[in-house]
Amino acid sequence: MGRTLISLGILLIVVGLAVEFAPRLPFRIGRLPGDIYVQRNHTTFYFPVVTCILLSVVLSLLMWLFNRR
Repeated sequence: MGRTLISLGILLIVVGLAVEFAPRLPFRIGRLPGDIYVQRNHTTFYFPVVTCILLSVVLSLLMWLFNRR
């Protein structure tokens, strides 16, 4: 239980820092090259394909690291 709480605390710190410094990064999460954005007359369609792939890879690596123990 202790390790889980420590891991969640570290994760919250990392997420908090990412939210704080996100505007200063040279790229925007959710607006990466390769994301689909179509704007027509009265309709806008946005699907973050590359962002979803990037998040999937990062979360898969994190789960793999945590399950190795």
